Amino acid sequence: MRPLLISMMLTFAALAVPAPAAAEPVAESERIAVDFRRTTLVVRDIEASLPLYRDGLGLTVIYDQLIGAGVDAEGKPTPATIRLVLLRANDTFIGNLGLMQRLQGDPPPRAPNARAQAGQPILVFNASDLDTRFPMIEKLPGVEIETAPVRVEYPGLNGSVIPVMFSAVYDPDGFFIEINQLLGTAAGSEQKPNDD
Repeated sequence: MRPLLISMMLTFAALAVPAPAAAEPVAESERIAVDFRRTTLVVRDIEASLPLYRDGLGLTVIYDQLIGAGVDAEGKPTPATIRLVLLRANDTFIGNLGLMQRLQGDPPPRAPNARAQAGQPILVFNASDLDTRFPMIEKLPGVEIETAPVRVEYPGLNGSVIPVMFSAVYDPDGFFIEINQLLGTAAGSEQKPNDD
């Protein structure tokens, strides 16, 4: 249960800070000179990783290339050293995910699942259809379930409550991933989970 509690605390920290709705861009007067474009995960086998991100979460592959090929000092071609796959959710410019596989040498063994430590990411996805998406995700090879969907309520600002369906999985490389469905707003107006 400890990873669940830690992850829930991190989610609370993210929810407690008011943010504009996804459809509302930041006002020009509030924009900074930096956009956070992408997180790239170094994986052992892209083919083992893609089913969760592409099929389970529904991200769209927008780039899949072998890179790093070149020419050595004698002018002979050298092979590609990396395969890079980029995926996107709903935004074409920010919030994308990269999967990078080094093609030379044997991949390191998969680390055992463990609570998040310094230097390890926690990826957080919001899914408006968690009730139908999660059963597909839990059947994918290499995915390990940490927490099946459970309703949690986070304290919001000014005494409000933020209801969330929380779930968490480990991907085939052991990355910890939250897949959440927001059920309402900090003001407490609830949205019903999908009944479809």
